[in-house]
Amino acid sequence: MSAQTTTTDTPTDTPAPTADGTARAAEHAQRLSWTERAPEVYKAMVRLDAAARRGLDPTLYELVKIRASQINHCAFCLDMHTKDALAAGESVERIVQLGAWEESRHFYTEKELAALELTEAVTVLTDGFVPDEVYERAARHFEETELAQLIAAITVINAWNRFGVSTRMVPGHYQPGQHA
Repeated sequence: MSAQTTTTDTPTDTPAPTADGTARAAEHAQRLSWTERAPEVYKAMVRLDAAARRGLDPTLYELVKIRASQINHCAFCLDMHTKDALAAGESVERIVQLGAWEESRHFYTEKELAALELTEAVTVLTDGFVPDEVYERAARHFEETELAQLIAAITVINAWNRFGVSTRMVPGHYQPGQHA
């Protein structure tokens, strides 16, 4: 996570021109540097994140983080986890297809599909619960300990997303492995 100190809602930089010479929109400012204002919470989140990732395949872990961040519209986390996934060797094609994974099932393993489906169910919770068939499908692909870790990882990225979205953390400046 980033520890920016800007708390205003005004553009922070002059937009850089694109390849065709047109200007990009100005970058928004972060509302609040929650990592500086609540450092113990931030440190606890980092520890929780490290604990949640134990025993999970790193590629699967990044796919789950990207998919939850897409659903939650967390641009900062999308930037971070897409870059980390690419640096870890994940393909651009699989990352791009995550937004339409149900129509692009052939890009993923059955285990990854079960994890993505569980990610959506835990992230959205529109019916107030995770459907039994979604949980059971995940349970067929993950041993209990690994399933517990997966649920923890999904829960943690959803918490990170809420910090990022509510404080309007600015995407685009993260370097792969920066917060590892």
